[in-house]
Amino acid sequence: QVQLVESGGGLVQAGGSLRLSCAASGSIFSINIMGWYRQAPGKQRELVARITSDGNTNYADSVKGRFTISRDNAKNTVYLQMTSLKPEDTAVYYCNADVYLWSSDYADYWGQGTQVTVSS
Repeated sequence: QVQLVESGGGLVQAGGSLRLSCAASGSIFSINIMGWYRQAPGKQRELVARITSDGNTNYADSVKGRFTISRDNAKNTVYLQMTSLKPEDTAVYYCNADVYLWSSDYADYWGQGTQVTVSS
């Protein structure tokens, strides 16, 4: 019913920047919260940042001041601008969206993940 497609991952040197994008499509009436999570090898998936439909944001302490989350409600797209990247930011980054469907259901969706690798 809903697909989340991420893009923008890759390999970057420490101190560099990347911008992730995630576009949602399908039977979407509206999207409440959109967010980015990440999972490093051998670790649990963790919240990186999330943003409400009216623009309120919160961030993991480890990324505050370096990452910025934003969204374009008209395009059902969320972005994550990552700067001053560190090797410990290396992980698979997943997009998440809490979606109100045209069927009146409310559901939680995940993207397929995009790899971010930061070399030292």
